[in-house]
Amino acid sequence: MASSVGESAPIILAASRVSKSFGEIPVLFSIDFDIRPGEVHAVIGENGAGKSTLIKILSGLEQPTSGSIIYDGETVVLPPNGAAEAMGIVLIHQEMNLAEHLTVADSIFLGRELKKFGFLDVREMRKRAAAVMETLHVHVDPDARINTLSVADKQMVEIAKAISRDARVLIMDEPTAVLSVGETQTLFEQIRRLTARGVAVIFISHKLNEIMELAQRVTVLRDGQLIATVGTEALTPDSIAQMMVGRELSNLYPPKHEPDVDAPAVLTVRNLSAAGVSDVSFDLRRGEILGFAGLIGSGRTAVAEAIVGLTHRTGGDITLDGKPVDFTRVVQSVDAGLAYMTKDRKGKGLLLNMGLRPNLTLLTVKKHLRAGFLDSASETRALERAVRRFDIRARDASVAVGRLSGGNQQKLMLGKTMESEPDIIIMDEPTRGIDVGTKQQIYHIIAALAAEGKSIILISSELQEVIGLSHRVVVMRGGRLAGVLEGAEITESEIMRYAAGIKQSGNDERISA
Repeated sequence: MASSVGESAPIILAASRVSKSFGEIPVLFSIDFDIRPGEVHAVIGENGAGKSTLIKILSGLEQPTSGSIIYDGETVVLPPNGAAEAMGIVLIHQEMNLAEHLTVADSIFLGRELKKFGFLDVREMRKRAAAVMETLHVHVDPDARINTLSVADKQMVEIAKAISRDARVLIMDEPTAVLSVGETQTLFEQIRRLTARGVAVIFISHKLNEIMELAQRVTVLRDGQLIATVGTEALTPDSIAQMMVGRELSNLYPPKHEPDVDAPAVLTVRNLSAAGVSDVSFDLRRGEILGFAGLIGSGRTAVAEAIVGLTHRTGGDITLDGKPVDFTRVVQSVDAGLAYMTKDRKGKGLLLNMGLRPNLTLLTVKKHLRAGFLDSASETRALERAVRRFDIRARDASVAVGRLSGGNQQKLMLGKTMESEPDIIIMDEPTRGIDVGTKQQIYHIIAALAAEGKSIILISSELQEVIGLSHRVVVMRGGRLAGVLEGAEITESEIMRYAAGIKQSGNDERISA
């Protein structure tokens, strides 16, 4: 657990009785919050609790409806549009805020480019970009374009950009959502170096173990109200979760409904090869939740994308209910009863500027055509069903999806995936960036789908999630299948042995066991 910061240290940034309303809708109610130099102060709560609104106010992106912001002991009005960075308050957004066509060096110095004799000093920017990436132990070429990087490397560039700005207050919104265990620990080391220099860090995460490891204090919000601010030494992950949701979460993972092990496989993959993967074989049973675990870059997503036709398959065979298939477009896999829920809900999963209805029916527009025209009444009925089934909460159906909380966006994407009535669902990081209460809802939905006879491939970086839901677990390493675990073998230590290459399966029988 993190060491505490002395209460005698001066407060660098504070919110005093801050409230916020959007129009007539209140979202924050008289919140008090403060942070000291050298402290990591976590802000947690369910999706929609008000965390994002609070940090936007603390960084100047939103102005409070009432209350005040105090910086260095003085009441201030923080400048908008990121200008508070010049005062030393830097926000790293949960979603990437990088220009895809720029290089890493250009992105880090965007808006504050270095010049020499009136011209861009490209050499110096490259040098400084390389130096800050080196402090993060990230091996990314400063000349690489952002659109060529992995999601994890993009996140590290965002962090490097913030660190390079000499922040006095660094606000980090879900910075580890797409990082591996090793990358997360590297980030934590960097945060500790920053706090040792007196930087104050406001840290938002839904991963309670991270909060217990890193933070000195925790502020809990629920429904826009301050529930408590407590030192982590007085808390446990269970007590934090209970404060967040206002109820016990002892049944976080539902009971497993065992699939019929004697029934023929609904999906058979043999010797699959594609970009990023080679010679991968496995079977999926009816009613089974087959977990896919492995470190970031191990090839889990590449397998899914090759199966559904998002990427080109260079070798191997796939059969669906005993029939060979070769999907080259996603629409073909959807029509065949196989749906894929991407891990990138904002980049590839949802149209953020549009309402709920067109997002829900994006893949199934043909179902809602009448005489060649879109039947809005049919779409509305579909949305009403999805709202009830997946507990999607929104002010009204026309609200832009980008305005929804992360949890409601994720539930809408699940509704969109299930709108095609698939028999097989591939879910890639289905609970990424959502709170523990919404996770519980989604876990129970996944288990219920399996109990109905749906077959599910669950790709997740959270090992407890894989263990808590899966009947069997495929472990990937370096683009290859490292092992298949079942029963009592499905433990964190055993998964990590295969993921790290300490163990390698020589037994192919359990692929289709």
